[in-house]
Amino acid sequence: MKIYVDGDAFPNLLKPILLKQIERLRIETIAVANKKISIGKSKYVSYMIVEAGADEADHKIVEMVQVGDMVITADIPLADRIISKNAHALDHRGELYSVDNIKQYLAMRNLMEKIRESGEITKGPKAFGVKDAQSFANQLNAFLSKYKKN
Repeated sequence: MKIYVDGDAFPNLLKPILLKQIERLRIETIAVANKKISIGKSKYVSYMIVEAGADEADHKIVEMVQVGDMVITADIPLADRIISKNAHALDHRGELYSVDNIKQYLAMRNLMEKIRESGEITKGPKAFGVKDAQSFANQLNAFLSKYKKN
């Protein structure tokens, strides 16, 4: 299993959490973004910069991901594409997307987008905080513990 990080909007609070797990379990990790980012120094982490563009990082991740890999992203359409390739997707707030829930998340995202396009002013997501980072850490640890057993 490899971990792919959709790095364009990866929260700084999560970087040490992820790096600790990568080092502990020696998991090859690739951070993909359209600008230089850093999760931290590790022989298990590599960085890939893609061309600037709305979904260039997403396209590259989908191209590279294999069955059983993990993608960390807050991008629901990307998560949907990952799930369809029988890989795993984890949100920055600790939501593990699955075949059972991804279509519901995608439908809600699309509905909110249509509402915004109609001129309605909607609230964005709440600010990312320590509780979100803890939820991410807990879900990542649970997933990787299960993966390690298998």
